[in-house]
Amino acid sequence: MKLDLLFIAAHPDDVELGAAGTILKYKKEGKKVGIVDLTRGELGTRGSAEIRDEEAAEAAKILGIDARENLKFKDGFFKNDEEHQKEVIRIIRKYQPEIIITNAYHDRHPDHGRASELVNDACFFSGLPKIITKDEEVIQEAWRPNLLLHFIQDQYIQPDIVIDITEFMDQKLASIRAYKTQFFVEGVELDEPQTYISNPAFLEVIIGRAREFGKSMKVPFAEGFLSKKILGVDDLFNLR
Repeated sequence: MKLDLLFIAAHPDDVELGAAGTILKYKKEGKKVGIVDLTRGELGTRGSAEIRDEEAAEAAKILGIDARENLKFKDGFFKNDEEHQKEVIRIIRKYQPEIIITNAYHDRHPDHGRASELVNDACFFSGLPKIITKDEEVIQEAWRPNLLLHFIQDQYIQPDIVIDITEFMDQKLASIRAYKTQFFVEGVELDEPQTYISNPAFLEVIIGRAREFGKSMKVPFAEGFLSKKILGVDDLFNLR
């Protein structure tokens, strides 16, 4: 299946936190969208890999995405090396997305910056025909996306672009709350230790940041993205 937009991120819930509104926006416009999680988040203090698999599936239903896979890299210990790059290249060539969006350049969690570098390198190498990968024993064609962006995570990085997600903010929060073991959900009591992200204040920060990014384009809520390359526009009068 060819996708228009592919999100590749270190952990289940990374994409929901950083870019769920953008997913919902483009799904409404009829785009084909997928998520690939690099790990199962098995080192997380709360829950388990199996539970997070279920939570990710529930979040995917809320987002209405066309595909979701997990590469089952080792949480906390995957590397930006040939073995891992080739797996990401295989995924890129499988879905042939026009745009890929991945983790922030650097962040509180070391996996986020490492995933960013891994996907960045894999996007380039995926376009080289002499790198051979197979999917179901069939040699894949080289493919390089037109654009690679990075969503913003825990640490603040000034975005290069912001996207209005006002219409989709409630659904974004619902997709995050699908991860009941990871985040505060009103009325859900779990016998789990409190963590940095399970504190109710964490989701308030997510909402606050969306408000901040929205303010820059005079809308209630927006998501911000980073680009390593200079972005061009066709019409200055369509900018806000």
